Amino acid sequence: MALGLAISTISAAALGYEILLMRLFSIIQWHQFAYMIISLALLGIGASGTVLSLAREWLAPRFAAAFPISAALFGAAAVASFALAQRVPFNPLELAWDGRQFAYLVAIYLLLAVPFVFAGGCVGIALAWFKDRVGRIYSYDLVGAGCGALGVVAVMFVLPPADCLRLVGALGFAAAALACLDRAVQGRRTTAAALAACGVVVALATPAEWLEPRLSPYKGLSLALTVPGAVVVETRSSPLGLLTAVRSPLVPFRHAPGLSLRNTVEPPEQIGVFTDGDAMTAITRYDGDRAALAYLDYQTSALPYHLLARPSVLVLGAGGGADVLLALTNEARAVDAVDLNPQMIGLVQRDFADFAGAIYGRDGVRVHVADARAFVAKGGARYDLVFISLLESFAASAAGVHALSKSTLYTVEAFGDYLARLAPGGLLAVTRWLKLPPRDTIKLFATAVAALERAGVARPERRLALIRGWGTATLLVKNGALSDRDIANIRAFTAARGFDVAYYPGMRRAEANRNNVLAEPYLFDGATALLGEKPEAFLRDYKFHVAPATDDRPYFFRFFKWRALPELLELRGRGGNALIEWSYLIVVVTLAQAALASVLLILLPLLRLRRGGAGGSAGLGEGPRVVVYFFALGLAFLFIEIAFIERFTLFLGHPLYAAAVVLSGFLVFAGLGSGVSARLGRRFEGAAVAVAVAAIAVVALLYLAALPPLFAALRPLWGAAKIALSIALIAPLAFAMGMPFPLGLARLAERAPGWIPWAWAINGSASVVSAVLAILLTIHLGFSAVVAIAVALYVVAALAFGAPARPAPP
Repeated sequence: MALGLAISTISAAALGYEILLMRLFSIIQWHQFAYMIISLALLGIGASGTVLSLAREWLAPRFAAAFPISAALFGAAAVASFALAQRVPFNPLELAWDGRQFAYLVAIYLLLAVPFVFAGGCVGIALAWFKDRVGRIYSYDLVGAGCGALGVVAVMFVLPPADCLRLVGALGFAAAALACLDRAVQGRRTTAAALAACGVVVALATPAEWLEPRLSPYKGLSLALTVPGAVVVETRSSPLGLLTAVRSPLVPFRHAPGLSLRNTVEPPEQIGVFTDGDAMTAITRYDGDRAALAYLDYQTSALPYHLLARPSVLVLGAGGGADVLLALTNEARAVDAVDLNPQMIGLVQRDFADFAGAIYGRDGVRVHVADARAFVAKGGARYDLVFISLLESFAASAAGVHALSKSTLYTVEAFGDYLARLAPGGLLAVTRWLKLPPRDTIKLFATAVAALERAGVARPERRLALIRGWGTATLLVKNGALSDRDIANIRAFTAARGFDVAYYPGMRRAEANRNNVLAEPYLFDGATALLGEKPEAFLRDYKFHVAPATDDRPYFFRFFKWRALPELLELRGRGGNALIEWSYLIVVVTLAQAALASVLLILLPLLRLRRGGAGGSAGLGEGPRVVVYFFALGLAFLFIEIAFIERFTLFLGHPLYAAAVVLSGFLVFAGLGSGVSARLGRRFEGAAVAVAVAAIAVVALLYLAALPPLFAALRPLWGAAKIALSIALIAPLAFAMGMPFPLGLARLAERAPGWIPWAWAINGSASVVSAVLAILLTIHLGFSAVVAIAVALYVVAALAFGAPARPAPP
């Protein structure tokens, strides 16, 4: 019993560490690097199987010491590896000109994989030692990992990430202490007490400077703190983000994106609030004097207020309240402000309420803590204006680090939801940073056109308008045709502020590109092409990927096309670095690393087996089937798991919530399935895997068809109800997915027990590749295709399992 608890504890610590690293790298770099964390965690687990295969004979008589030592080493390495990795001078923005950055990336990858080698070693040792209980051991592993996934998210609401890291390290020593209390380990209580004491030391005595996140010098917060006199005045931490409020008395923040050069009113003092060190929103000093806010009318985002009188407004992504101020200064009769992070709302409502003029408590203003898509889908009131503006930083956007960032706010289905909430004659207004050559803006326009066409609008060109300044662009989509008066107001607004009209119904090309002059009127040309007779040809031939994002492929910020890479690389020395989406290429490099590592981890034990190690030469004829079976399982399990994380992100409203709930649900119920796999094996014998795979295929393919409409109908549900429903949906699929792996190990235990560590290595190595490959496949093919591929891989595994072959010697 104590050993089972030890296995669950080390697995919980390892999964918690993985999610914690994803969170920490969101702060240190950008959250796209979370995919690398998943891959390196699985690399460590795969490497543990390879080490166990190579050292099986030496470790066999030393199990009593090997398990607690490995668990304790995980506890120490969890803290030390992160502290060392932070000191590697990796900067993804320098990859274009500094070849050393690739070596630094590999160094971080290997450093952070070390703790997972020890955690995987604990489970692998137990599987190899207790050959007759592989189903139960694997069940302890998965259930513990599932509890760790949920537990770490819950703890992050209470403790900052650095303290959570201490706790994970302490759990490694706790697992070692628990193992020492089991009779199979024959440890002493004094040893267990000493290990527990080490865990306490790690939790309480690790120097804070080792673990505090060191932000990239190119993130917005790092740059802001270089300003003389800038100080951090407040911080808030939760799984939703690390909020850092900065005040700069000597050189105050004057955040007014895309402000017209004809503006004559200086913005008031502001407090900058950074989420995870980037994506700044401003809390503006407001004392009730609207004249001080006149500068707001000189941004492109103010355009809709010149077409509407006293509108009812829905602000999505309210943040520090600048968009609410814009609505109030334009005499909006009602404002619903929505933001996902309650701590952000708290900063404006409580901590800086006097500074902000208590804008969130003013008459007519209602604040909602909710996911934007869920709030819109809930139904209810219709609005004259649905307003979305600049929800990410310009620096990160321009640098291409958002290429793998999912955003369900900018999909065709999202635009359909927004349009459904507009009153007759109402406007959807979306403001984004203007990047050159144009990418975001054209993709945004294409998304609006696709949404209107999907809604059955016969002439979408009559409902669209687009303007740009020097730094931002604003798109308007009307619930109805734009009138002559609307068009006159658009032209007057842009003329008075020195902005450019990029599109309105009936516009001539000569009217574009007059104030902020570009080489060509790119936006007008793009808009007219998308509304013309051959939009598919334009999307195909454009140098960047600007096809609309969908809920199945919600990668709005992915603009990369492989065929453009040679040209972009040639432009590196002429300012072309910002055109290359480095986060996408980093994932490709990570995939190459993972594939190479996987081949090595699989082949190294095979060389030993060929020299007459465990399994004997007579068993090598079954080797290819073992590789295919366990490799296919490793790919398929992660494919489905990652695809479901992405799919449930929209339903649950936040990537970290989705990761925690989906991982927890899959692992716990897969663990339960593993626990009963032996019973299934006894009942169906050689057909047991086929039965499990049939169940997986039926449920997974059913979900492909049923989940999108089900989520659309149930998205208005809140919090606990969504989590409970998600787990209920995951349970049957995960239960079946937990069976094939222990069934395969059980056959190996009967026929070639020495191959069990190798099978562990094969499965882990496949997962290394799967974690990264699933993301790339999702970007290019979509979630549904990834799930379908996973089902095909399960079928391949079932065919490889087949009927029992000739026994190999033990």
